[in-house]
Amino acid sequence: MRILEIADGGTRLTEAPTPLPGAGQVLIQVAASGINRADLLQIAGHYPPPPGEPEHPGLEVAGTIATLGADVEGWQIGDRVSALLAGGGHADYALAHASLLLRTPDVLTDVEAATLPEALATAWSTLVGFGAEVIGGLTPGDDVLILGGSGGVGTLAVQIATTAGGRVITTAGGPEKVAALAGLGAAVVLDHRALSPADLTAAVLAATDGRGADVIFDVLGGGALAENVNRLAMKGRLLLIGTQAGSRGELDVLALMQRRASIHGTTLRSRPLAEKAAIMLDVTRHVMRHVEAGRIRPVLQETFPAEQASDAFDRMRAGSGMGKLVITW
Repeated sequence: MRILEIADGGTRLTEAPTPLPGAGQVLIQVAASGINRADLLQIAGHYPPPPGEPEHPGLEVAGTIATLGADVEGWQIGDRVSALLAGGGHADYALAHASLLLRTPDVLTDVEAATLPEALATAWSTLVGFGAEVIGGLTPGDDVLILGGSGGVGTLAVQIATTAGGRVITTAGGPEKVAALAGLGAAVVLDHRALSPADLTAAVLAATDGRGADVIFDVLGGGALAENVNRLAMKGRLLLIGTQAGSRGELDVLALMQRRASIHGTTLRSRPLAEKAAIMLDVTRHVMRHVEAGRIRPVLQETFPAEQASDAFDRMRAGSGMGKLVITW
């Protein structure tokens, strides 16, 4: 089978043996694989896969089940699925744990389905929580600020927060993205290119009658930390899922204390299998019905054949588009 091997600071297509599924696993014939910023970090040598996982990148795929491992129940060869992976997705075939599969609705193509697992799992588990673990604790009526609403995760986070009853305020760069996010259900969309960080804070406060946001979903990280605290409501929750603006920032502890607010950092890839399975079960129960009904819909930026994968990664580095980039196999 073909895989995208990391080499010389980039990737190249090479041949590798097709793996066999172990107990509780399935082998997926991959039709499409979603690109994530974690792929760029791994390619750059900064984000190695967890022990025992494939060395080649790729955190989500869609396709059909080709082989069932032992003890797999509820799935059949030929079922259309998407899957959350810890690595190895950018390939003709990928192994996935059966507990991390999503059944692909008839309303979606495989390319569209490949945009969902990582983003839905990240957004749902962070904004709301999963099982008994409450992270964002989003409840109907909350004001939710989503920074970076035009990205692959952000576009779905906007829709998840809206369907969960939140009032969404989000950011984007440029009038086209602003209009598109309004079309996804955001109540207020702020063009960050036209606002300084302090002006953005003032706009968030104005949009919430001076209260601030109950929940902030942040892909920026350290560079936005100080202003994000100023944007929080009383008992607000700041949720950090990325470091696009750096991993270090300045924190006004007194401002955080005065708001009786909290900061929660989280990642998905390194979670134990049991936690990921609980997240995907929640996504299946609470989110996929909205996907099937069209209330949550994938936002596809562009597709690239596997032979042009390096162009796809360059496009993600540029960060100029909206939605998800996908490699087809």
